[in-house]
Formats: sequence, C-alpha cells, structure tokens
Amino acid sequence: MEVITYSRNVFIPITNACRNRCSYCGFRSSETYFLSPEQVRELLIEAGKSSGASEALFTFGERPEVIREIDFSLKKLGYQNFIDYVADMNKLAISMGYLPHTNAGVLEKEEMEKLKPLNASMGLMLEQAVELDCHSNSPGKKPEKRIETIRRAGKLSIPFTTGLLIGIGEKSGDRVYSLEVIKELHEAYGHIQEVIIQNFEPKPRTEMEFSTPPTLEELLEVVKTARETLPDDITIQIPPNLVGLGNLRPFIEAGVRDLGGINEIDYINPEHIFPRVSELEKALNGYILKERLPIYPGYIRREWYSDILAGLIGKLSDKEGFRC
Repeated sequence: MEVITYSRNVFIPITNACRNRCSYCGFRSSETYFLSPEQVRELLIEAGKSSGASEALFTFGERPEVIREIDFSLKKLGYQNFIDYVADMNKLAISMGYLPHTNAGVLEKEEMEKLKPLNASMGLMLEQAVELDCHSNSPGKKPEKRIETIRRAGKLSIPFTTGLLIGIGEKSGDRVYSLEVIKELHEAYGHIQEVIIQNFEPKPRTEMEFSTPPTLEELLEVVKTARETLPDDITIQIPPNLVGLGNLRPFIEAGVRDLGGINEIDYINPEHIFPRVSELEKALNGYILKERLPIYPGYIRREWYSDILAGLIGKLSDKEGFRC
C-alpha cells in the first residue's frame, strides 16, 4: 500500500502585523498583537501536551517591524530586528524538543543564513509567479522577490516548502507557468520537498469577501497538472481541512501524498477545523497514513540539517526518516 504523510505541529503565530495588504487575507490586522517569549513558551507547553507534536510552526506577517507597535515591542525586548527575535524563538522551541519550521516571507541571504541552522525546514508560498491585482498593495508579493527567496533557499540547501494559492485572480495558464517556475528551481537545487496546492477561501471584511472560490473540480485539475509537471521527488500536499474529508480520495488518486500539518487550530483559516488522524485513516482506507517530521525523510537521509538539530532529528525519526 502507498504511504500518505502528515505532521503534527504547534502553530506559533508570533504576530498578525504585516507590510503586505493582500485583498484576500484574513490573518493580517490593523489591531496587532505580538507574542512575547513567555507566551511562545506557554503555547509550546500547552499545545504540546495535547498534540504530541514534533514541529513548531512559526508563522507571522512579512516584515512586521515596519509597524510602529511591533518595532516598539521588539526594542523593548532588546531586539534590533524581527529575524533576530524569530531566531531566539526557534532556539526556545529546540530547547523544548521541537523542530522549527519558519514561514518568514521574503528574506535576504543573510537572514536565511541566520535561520537555516535553527530550522528543520522553511517555507514560502509562491502563490502565483505572475502579477495579480490582489497583490497591488503587497510589496512582498512581487513574483520576482518570492522566486529569488526560494532560489536563495536552494543555494543554501534548505529543505523547502512552497505552493500555489488557487482562485486569487490568476488564469489557467498562470498556474501552469507557476508550476514550471517551481520545477526549474527544484531542478537547479533539489531543495523543494513539497508543493502545496491550496484553494482560496473568502474571508469576511476583506476586499475579496464576495469573490467566488475555486471549485473542487478546478482544484483537482491543478493537482493533476502539478503531478504531471513537477519532478517525482517533490511531494504534492493539499490542506484536508479546506478540501473536506469526504473529498480526499480523488485528490489522492491524482497524486497527492501529503496532508500537511495537523493542528487544533488553523490560524489562517480558523473556520475550517483540522480532521483528527483517526478520521483521516478512515477516509484513506487502502493507504498507509504515516507521520513525518517537518523535514522529509529524503532530506534526513541526505543530512540536510545542522549539527544543532542532529540530535533531535535522530531522537524523533525512525530508520526510514519518519516520526518514530
């Protein structure tokens, strides 16, 4: 039987401040918050008790320090920039037995070098490799900037997650082109462990609140195209909480082999509850459901991780590189 993977994570949404103003985003808010080190620790303690997670998923808005309140909070804690703070929170998670995975938005080379040894993997959704109206007020969503960040990760041999957001104004040809861009980046550096195909969900009080989301049939066609386009060693992932348990099988049959990080709350799409692992097992009868770490087994075998993480990865993984 074929293997379908997932991971268990603790979601650490450090702040909802962001320099980008995407027309569809319900996470960014002008009413900002900022998680202190004590709050991050508490999240890791409390969520870890119930989830048994191996991954600390760090998510936040891009360049949040451009917002005055966030800059003030950082300076009050003694930090000159946000990435230094994230690095220390990564270290905190490691000290508590978690493997960090950080989604930091567009990064410079020096910033990626700082985070690389502290992260089992990193990520940045390409979304689409073309200019779109929904990103007109989002400097970090310029396709060339996101492509360059993914390229930098490849040059630094960072196991990486990227993906497409479907239904945000792109055309069918744009999706194909975006997949071709990801293919070329992976062929050059071999670092893209998974590609997420995610459907746009309208959010209240956003510019695209009344936009029509893509149909599941449309999403399925993108998955099929992705499997035909991307190299075999890139795993295709869909979010099961957005697709729905009863709709999973056609996507699995089309080539999906990962269901992402399972958490109690999806802070980006809080209205969609993650299914339980037992529910996934039932829905995927005929397949083997296996837990993985944030770094995929192939990259564990290739030792694409730092000495800082080596002991923890060895403790958490079995001989095949899955979660033990």
